[in-house]
Amino acid sequence: MSASLKESASVAHGHARKPVWYKSTFYNALVLGVCNFLAPGIWGAMNSLGAGGQASPHLVNAANALTFCLMVLSCFFSSALVNTIGIKAVLIIGTMGYAPYAAGLYTNNRFGTEWLVLVGAALCGLSAGLFWMAEAAIALSYPEPYNQGKFLGFWLTFRVLGQLIGGAVNLGLNSKSGEAGKVSYTVYIVFIVLQSIAPLAGFFLTPPKKVERSDGRKVKLEIQGSNKQELLATIKLFCTRDFLLIVPLIAQAVYSEAVMFTYLSLWFSVRARALGSFLSAIVALTGGNLLGWFLDRASIDLKVRARGAFFFIMVTQGGWWIWSTVLTTRFERERPTFDWADDGFGSAFTLFLILVLAFQLQYLYLYFVVGHLAKSPEEVVRLAGLLRGTESAAQAVSYGLGSVASFGRVGGSALNFGLWGVALVPAWLVVKEIGGRLGDRREARERAVQEEEKEEDTTTETSVDEKAVV
Repeated sequence: MSASLKESASVAHGHARKPVWYKSTFYNALVLGVCNFLAPGIWGAMNSLGAGGQASPHLVNAANALTFCLMVLSCFFSSALVNTIGIKAVLIIGTMGYAPYAAGLYTNNRFGTEWLVLVGAALCGLSAGLFWMAEAAIALSYPEPYNQGKFLGFWLTFRVLGQLIGGAVNLGLNSKSGEAGKVSYTVYIVFIVLQSIAPLAGFFLTPPKKVERSDGRKVKLEIQGSNKQELLATIKLFCTRDFLLIVPLIAQAVYSEAVMFTYLSLWFSVRARALGSFLSAIVALTGGNLLGWFLDRASIDLKVRARGAFFFIMVTQGGWWIWSTVLTTRFERERPTFDWADDGFGSAFTLFLILVLAFQLQYLYLYFVVGHLAKSPEEVVRLAGLLRGTESAAQAVSYGLGSVASFGRVGGSALNFGLWGVALVPAWLVVKEIGGRLGDRREARERAVQEEEKEEDTTTETSVDEKAVV
């Protein structure tokens, strides 16, 4: 992400012209963001209501555990599917399982039906793993190196935008409900309609070979070789030292999603939950984009950016888990239901907002780290699948344990605090090498693609000259 890369790109591609707007990286960030908003963003909106908006979190936590278990499977095979049908088709297929899950929550909310929640969760898991891998690979491959952080921040903005809109809708429908309970089923009708549009949005994504970047370089996002070779390469990459060392970092970062949304559902009224969904999205949106801006600062040495963000995020996160463990232990004894007019609401509610902000910061930082592990465009796809698969495994455990009533009330915070402690040293062993032993692998990948383009151009010119002589 250095200034030298931007300059060398301009020199090497003097023929580069201003990108056509519908092929530009910003346009594709917008399309990817809309897909994210309509699929996992709305899923997040339902979760941000606490327990998917239900009165009790336990059925929804069990369903989410099933979703993430199946996502581990679909993430593992996702790179092989990219090899077969391409990244755009995988992205579109990945959006198709979200609406059935929303339909399951609707029928459960209105009629008490439970089986469709589990069926919808299974369909969501099979497709969402594909979507997660595809969007991650696109987010790491499409943008110019010096726009990587802003691209990530802009893309992830749409993830919390779903939460923002969902919270606003629900707040409007439930603003007078100051008691514990479930949200209005009308909310789910809105969610089902929005998620049904997601596959259509995916069709507007520009295929990698047709993307036009401001530095004039082509985007390479494809897999070559057989599916068997691809699966073996993915397994081999998972077993590398650097990836294994960041597995605890990934796990502790995403485990918190179930913890914070279970916390919201257990201890707050319906309208307070809606307010939490709305305000936490604003906080996360702001914080995520600020972090993306910082990580793109080429004027600051890459090593300083990597280490500075790591220390800030991890040190503050430790403080949040201490606070969370203290509060949930007290709530376990007192069993409160906070409404915004109640004493003690401010402290309890602020913790939720901070946990959502911390989740967003860690999530974006994970992409920054993984982006500096991949040596080639093929490894970007594989690492995207491994990252999302590892996330899914951690969240499957998180939601599974959250479905156990006694553990969900207080154990989640304590366990996440422990995972945070376990992740510190292994993650540091990798982070400290970014800009050092690992160098700037994003820049190295760009240069390798550039050299490959030059070789192809030279080969083409030689072939044309030979034909002219003949």
